Amino acid sequence: MKKPKQDGKRKVIIITDGDEVARMAVEAAARQVGGRVISRSAGNPTPLNGQQLVKLIQEAKHDPVLVMFDDNGDGEESYGERALREIATHPLIEVLGAVAVASKTPYVEGTPVDFSIDNQGHILYDEVDKDGRPSHTGQLLIHGDTVDVLKELDIPIIIGMGDPGKMEGHDHVENRAPVTTAAVQEILKRSGFVSEMESQEKSY
Repeated sequence: MKKPKQDGKRKVIIITDGDEVARMAVEAAARQVGGRVISRSAGNPTPLNGQQLVKLIQEAKHDPVLVMFDDNGDGEESYGERALREIATHPLIEVLGAVAVASKTPYVEGTPVDFSIDNQGHILYDEVDKDGRPSHTGQLLIHGDTVDVLKELDIPIIIGMGDPGKMEGHDHVENRAPVTTAAVQEILKRSGFVSEMESQEKSY
């Protein structure tokens, strides 16, 4: 049984990538955690605006709802980040956390993260690149085309990660996208969503 929405707010996880491979990886992760995906949020760049995404989130059958955002390599704030900002500040949505995806986009500031997950699924306190490899600088930053806006928003947990569904084959969808799944699971666990859901199930 899915966790009831106690406060009427939809529980959302943000993923800052939206290409076709990322979509399949996010869908695989959602199946494993019992979540829903707004598959129409996938695209390069994000094809829907904030209002359209809010409507689809509200229509999702249950929480958590995974939503993708992508600026298609644009280092400036573009379609994906604008839609992300609108979702994260909407009064009827609670963002449980965000997966900040690394890319090789130049001229971006980067955003601080709480920790990263490398391409082996290990938690580390370091930056990772798009292949999920640690930088060994000890910097808790992720550089990507759709991540800079995250540091301006009140998001309780931000996890850095490489390209969903890729990372030199380590996150392949045929293997159920283990790295993407691990990132989503960490957000659910650290947000308290999992323990709350378990508590609700025990009451029935």
